Amino acid sequence: MPQAIPRLGHLLLRLRTRAALAPMALEPRRPGRAARRALALMAPGLMMTLALCGLALPARAAWPERPIVVIVGYPPGGATDLIARSVSQKVAEQLGVSLVIESKPGAAGIIAMAAGARAAPDGYTLYFSSIGDIAIATALGPQQQNLLRDFAPVTGVANAPHILVVPASLPIRNVGQLLDYLRAAPGKYNYASIGVGTLAHLEGELLQMTTGVRIEHVPYKGSAQAMVDLLSGESTLMFVSSPSAVPHMKSGRARVLAVASPRRLPLLPDTPTIEEAGVKGFEAPNLFGFLAPRGTPAGITATLAAAIEKALGASDLRATFDAQGLEPLYTGPEGFTRLIERDYATFERIVRTANVKAN
Repeated sequence: MPQAIPRLGHLLLRLRTRAALAPMALEPRRPGRAARRALALMAPGLMMTLALCGLALPARAAWPERPIVVIVGYPPGGATDLIARSVSQKVAEQLGVSLVIESKPGAAGIIAMAAGARAAPDGYTLYFSSIGDIAIATALGPQQQNLLRDFAPVTGVANAPHILVVPASLPIRNVGQLLDYLRAAPGKYNYASIGVGTLAHLEGELLQMTTGVRIEHVPYKGSAQAMVDLLSGESTLMFVSSPSAVPHMKSGRARVLAVASPRRLPLLPDTPTIEEAGVKGFEAPNLFGFLAPRGTPAGITATLAAAIEKALGASDLRATFDAQGLEPLYTGPEGFTRLIERDYATFERIVRTANVKAN
């Protein structure tokens, strides 16, 4: 029926036009009056045609016109959730619609990645992730989804470098002393992580690869239990996000030795980077960013990237990042794609060299 409406309007227009032109043929000496009569006869048909065509071709809605869902692979309270919520709130102010966080925890972000890849590519569902976690999971075993194949990268937004901590009860005050302590008893001590295949696990393996020390890995089911055993001295060291470690540093129960980042953090200006502490070749990026399902129109991803760039420039958001030990990093779509490729290669190399196996 909708296809027939424009044809009906066209037929009406032709009939009205013929009826209007007939009097003009009979009255050639009075063109002005004939033209007025023709217009009068044609007007109703034109109006009907326009109305019917309007019904057949509805106006296309502008984007965005409703809330946008942001899928996150970790529960509320962690670094991933904190970054996603902080940035999404500012992006919502730029776009004029809400960004709703939807947590789908499990399998180091793989469950959330699958949900994001299956979403409609209409700009109303985004996936927010730690790229390192996904790169590690992919290196440990082929995944059904791939960030570069099944998504359109929008932009990176932040680095969340881990920090190296030890119990304050140990006589260790810098990385050099830690390495001497470990070398004195190879394999005697252990490092804690929040699970096999996590960034904290790979960082422990990378420390062994770059320094030659030998230390056992003890995985936990989460950062809370791992931190308890670290503080008690059951574990010798741990790589962990700054929000999890700094409160214990301030209480005097943990000692921060170095930052796993190319630059020092404003939150810990006196804490050296791993490289400054004498460990060369230690690269463990922890990049976070937004991705859209593959097929999302380029105009939408460009609009999102521009809104995120403005959001990252907000002084209050930068203050929040500084207080949590986070580094704002706007990459844009092309830069984000290159960094995802870098992380896939980096963690695949570590997994292969350290012979890390998934449980």
